Amino acid sequence: MDYAAKLDDAIARLHDEGRYRTFIDIERRSGHFPHAIWTKPDGSEQPISVWCGNDYLGMGQNPVVLEAIHEATDSAGAGSGGTRNISGTTVYHKRLEAELADLHGKESALLFTSAYIANDATLSTLPKLFPGLIIYSDELNHASMIEGVRRNGGAKRIFRHNDLAHLRELLEADDPAAPKLIAFESIYSMDGDFGPIEAICDLADEFGALTYVDEVHAVGMYGPRGGGVAERDRLMHRLDIINGTLAKAYGVMGGYIAASHKMCDAIRSYAPGFIFTTSLPPAVAAGAAASVAWLKRHPELREKHQEQARVLKLRLKGMGLPIIDHGSHIVPVIVGDPVHTKKLSDMLLENYGIYVQPINFPTVPRGTERLRFTPSPVHGPEEMNKLIRALDELWSHCALNRAELAG
Repeated sequence: MDYAAKLDDAIARLHDEGRYRTFIDIERRSGHFPHAIWTKPDGSEQPISVWCGNDYLGMGQNPVVLEAIHEATDSAGAGSGGTRNISGTTVYHKRLEAELADLHGKESALLFTSAYIANDATLSTLPKLFPGLIIYSDELNHASMIEGVRRNGGAKRIFRHNDLAHLRELLEADDPAAPKLIAFESIYSMDGDFGPIEAICDLADEFGALTYVDEVHAVGMYGPRGGGVAERDRLMHRLDIINGTLAKAYGVMGGYIAASHKMCDAIRSYAPGFIFTTSLPPAVAAGAAASVAWLKRHPELREKHQEQARVLKLRLKGMGLPIIDHGSHIVPVIVGDPVHTKKLSDMLLENYGIYVQPINFPTVPRGTERLRFTPSPVHGPEEMNKLIRALDELWSHCALNRAELAG
């Protein structure tokens, strides 16, 4: 077996399909977001503005967050020193979990190193706690949810995206006595559409199912205190497990679940992904706690963020660009071809100093390749105008379709 040749073949297939992904070497500079420095392959540097970051609110440069990180580093050092069970639980971890439990109106919260791990570890552990559990999962759920459901060894049912009638059919077809859980998202990040939380909770009540919602693209950005779409819609009390991230709106790193004390206690006691992983560095936990607490008290940043998204979508629609608009903060512009999408991304970066990563298969279905923009409160009028001009010029230059997609 020529292993090197096999690797060459695998990589070549990605190049042939226009799906090969490259890392862009950028240096974010605190106080200057969304501006950064791109180090080109030849070693030269070019100023750029970042339009695809997940630090949605610019909290990665918030002075309150940075001060908390500095203080914790000076006090506790760099790493946590162990897993949560073996010397890795500090006052910073407990403080963060208390902030998160309060944010979602739950008894407890449980920290993980990422929201991916939180989803995977929790969903793969639940059948150990509820033997015979059937998980009903939306077909467009995050990869981490799919992975957790896939490898938990239990029964699973995949329902068509946001299709309540199909979900009902699946629930009705199973044993009424079997334990059940419905897993879905509040905002689906590729199209920016919302999950029907209340209607799913109604079905869960009717069929005696638990509810599990992924709010990673909503925490910090929706609701009076940033508790997510469920808080905005006053539905948090109807959800059994809420998954969230600290790496997007909160600008730091980590993931978590918020649930009852018994649920969190059972997950921490049974989930290998929690038990055997070194805990977050104390400084990261401290910065995240400061970010969560600060955003609870500053709804004006969320309001500014939503306004930025509305303005960008309005201006893109005005040019006839094919965007998808479901009313969320996510702004997908459909290109529909992987090679063209990559070329547009490259031209925006090299010719205009605008960085937006191409989104290709398997992240999105073939034929729906896109550029996904994430406007933020730190994008000023100058950055917005420059982006609009660049897209207008490139769309004409590449003779791309300007017929608008229905949102």
